[in-house]
Amino acid sequence: MKIVFWICLIGLFYIYIGYPLLIWVLARLKGRSVRKAPWPGNFSIMIVAHNEAENLPRKIKSILESPAASQIEEILIASDGSTDDTAQVVRDIKCDLVHLVEYGERRGKAAVLNEVLPACKSEIVVLMDARQTVDPQAFDELLSNFSDASVGVVSGELVFQKPGSEFSDPEKGLDAYWRYEKFIRKQESRFRSVPGATGALYAIRKELFEPFPADAILDDVAIPMSIVRQGFRCIFDEKALVYDRPSSSPEQEAVRKRRTIAGNVQLAVLWPWLLNPVQNTIWFEFLSHKLLRLLSPFLLASMLFSNLLLWEQPVYSVSLAAQALFYALALFPRLWPVPRMFIALNIVTILAVWDAARGQYAVKWERSEDRRLGPGD
Repeated sequence: MKIVFWICLIGLFYIYIGYPLLIWVLARLKGRSVRKAPWPGNFSIMIVAHNEAENLPRKIKSILESPAASQIEEILIASDGSTDDTAQVVRDIKCDLVHLVEYGERRGKAAVLNEVLPACKSEIVVLMDARQTVDPQAFDELLSNFSDASVGVVSGELVFQKPGSEFSDPEKGLDAYWRYEKFIRKQESRFRSVPGATGALYAIRKELFEPFPADAILDDVAIPMSIVRQGFRCIFDEKALVYDRPSSSPEQEAVRKRRTIAGNVQLAVLWPWLLNPVQNTIWFEFLSHKLLRLLSPFLLASMLFSNLLLWEQPVYSVSLAAQALFYALALFPRLWPVPRMFIALNIVTILAVWDAARGQYAVKWERSEDRRLGPGD
């Protein structure tokens, strides 16, 4: 039981503290800067939308009002089996840059991207979701990274906002965890590459795009990793901002996170090369950041169980008391919202692993007002 306890403790320490510290050190010892300069060319924007009639007019208006609007060659809106007025709303927009690609039946985002993205006109394609608000300078910041020939993908930074009021307790927990995630992504970006991008805003070199499995859940992991495999970097730019509201519903956030975690497992099954150091130059980051967290709930349960059997010994009585206090704090999120968020995340991880074990993957996503982007997206 002592061996079990210490293996679990060391494993949990590495997952949540050790790896972030290690990647921070590596970023400072062997970090690679990006040579940024204003991007002189044009770029395409692509949005895959399902039932986004309410959000698209506001989204396109904000895009056309950005300082980089003069460089936009086209805005492609792919309506994926929408049952509302999405297609008609796009048709009604009086702008020659906006083009509609309409699919009568819902196919899933991966299938639509595989078909439409190669037809984009520009060398750089910016991928976005319909809901989020983009900072006016986001496009300039995003594109400036492509002046460095080693960069193949650039991810923007998602910022949670709730104007006019304070975050609720669940929102505080999500915001804290997302800030923790962004810290890790920044270090990975400085060291080598990030194993994924922010789905709400990222850009790629079109020539590097390769079709990926149509049943893949996470395009914002599959596309960047495919490009990294070709020898290019995936960069996280903290100045390319996109804004969203954190989910105030634990149920909505749980559904989203469950799908994201299962998607990481699915991708590792579809592409075994992700775990091969020869084929994947950032296999260490992918393994440590994306996959080892799947072990977390099982390590937590095993550590608690072994600790219960060892509680009479002084060291283990202290560790058991510390665990009890942490779990008890989950009942009082106003004191500290992190424990509840942490426990909820590990429960969702168990459910996601169960989904993956059964091959139950939700390829088609829900419309954006029913979900929120968060850690891992």
